[in-house]
Amino acid sequence: MHYSILLSTLVVNGAFAAVPYRNNAVRQGNTIRSTATQTIFKSEAIVSNTDRAEAVKDAFKFAWNGYYTYAFPNDELHPVSNGFGNSRNAWGASAVDAFSTALVMEIPEIVNEILNYIPTINFANTSTEVSLFETTIRYMAGMLSGYDLLTGPLSNLTTNTSNVDALLTQSVNLANVLKFAFDSPTGIPANNLNITAQVTDGETSNSLATIGTLVLEWTHLSDLTGDPQYANLSQIGESYLLNPMPASSEPFPGLVGTNVNISNGNFLDADGGWVGGDDSFYEYLIKFYLYDPVRFATYKDRWILAADSTIANLSSHPSSRPDLTFVAEFSGTDLIFESQHLACFDGGNFILGGLVLDRQDYIDFGLALVDGCHQTYNSTATGIGPEVFSWNATEIPARQTDFYDANGFYITNSFYDLRPEVVESYYYAYRATGDSIYQDWAWEAFLAINATCRTNSGFSSVSDVNAAGGGEKEDLQESFFFAELMKYSYLIQAPDAIWNVEYNGTNQWVFNTEAHPFKVAGTPI
Repeated sequence: MHYSILLSTLVVNGAFAAVPYRNNAVRQGNTIRSTATQTIFKSEAIVSNTDRAEAVKDAFKFAWNGYYTYAFPNDELHPVSNGFGNSRNAWGASAVDAFSTALVMEIPEIVNEILNYIPTINFANTSTEVSLFETTIRYMAGMLSGYDLLTGPLSNLTTNTSNVDALLTQSVNLANVLKFAFDSPTGIPANNLNITAQVTDGETSNSLATIGTLVLEWTHLSDLTGDPQYANLSQIGESYLLNPMPASSEPFPGLVGTNVNISNGNFLDADGGWVGGDDSFYEYLIKFYLYDPVRFATYKDRWILAADSTIANLSSHPSSRPDLTFVAEFSGTDLIFESQHLACFDGGNFILGGLVLDRQDYIDFGLALVDGCHQTYNSTATGIGPEVFSWNATEIPARQTDFYDANGFYITNSFYDLRPEVVESYYYAYRATGDSIYQDWAWEAFLAINATCRTNSGFSSVSDVNAAGGGEKEDLQESFFFAELMKYSYLIQAPDAIWNVEYNGTNQWVFNTEAHPFKVAGTPI
């Protein structure tokens, strides 16, 4: 069953109603106004969390229908032109990435469409370069998460047990196609692969995140299959990140550079932060410990080092808004007062670390980071935060002086790519505190994205979050829109469930960096 029109659950002039959504809405302060109908959807009005969850679910169904109609089984929908793209090797990235979200939303018709498709994928066949990192976090993780959920709490959503078993078989098939990437003098993998010729692109280095965001998925595959080779492959490369050389590549304890020589394992720089290229390495340190605290206690120790150094050395307050907290980047011991939408996961990661380690100071710092990233949303014309922003007071563009004075940052890249990180951190903040303000913020973000990014068939990236209507629609709906943005927007409003963070005071599941939940292997903490 597919849905040709979204019936968004919204507040109309203060009263609850379900209305067909118009694709010509603009944000005006705290309201979203449809210029066609002059209907006002008040984001601050009271709407039940159940209604909000259903509205997000409707948006997911609408976007799935557009993808399924115009793009499936290709990788992503072009939601303006109703075309498609294959940036992830033409294996159906949006379908696999949407799988675990359809599962936790409990939409059996979509679950079974994807479940019937995955066994047909030939992971040994593609005409384009394969990213080890992206393929692991999207495809492998999506299938492993589906396997965990369908052999566990959501087994009622299908009767096709052979296709459920195929999720694990296909994960093994994919890993076997990819594993030549680790064939280097050190065991550090190359990222860019020609799987037909079984060769890499020849790059002599790899980045912190693309090396350091494999251990959770590849180890989980080993744990499910009983074959240790996959865990061993991912952990050998990781060992060079946990024991960085030379010493100069670690300018602050636990905080390391970005680029690593594949042949000898040495870091090539001391530049980094919690931004793209580095981000999910730090994210996985605490998540891998959570996955199995007995086997992976070393990862916890490295996360604590990085967390403490971040608080002591990278925490930064804009001169115009000292009440806000951001995390700076670094080049050696010099700070760069710039950050990214991608880095806004950091609040949630600190909160998770605080919950797992029973450290209120980490939770409090994480909540301060969440407030800072909320400011990047709350300040723009669309109510959506930019791709890159800065608070370097010596380089403020003249046309943004007033904006910086009021908001504590200025925009250096105004693009929005349907990224999830701000809503992701709202989710962790809500799970830690139970404070409904974070549900409200997530709802406001959903309304803003619905108003700004929606097309006739899906949701598009936009060129300028600080222009009315978001500027130009860029005609791309990334697969992580399904996997992450829709999932976190839903879970923060939906009834509690076992896969949530801090469910009944413990963490029985852990989300990979693409928001695919895995059942933990060790004793839940």
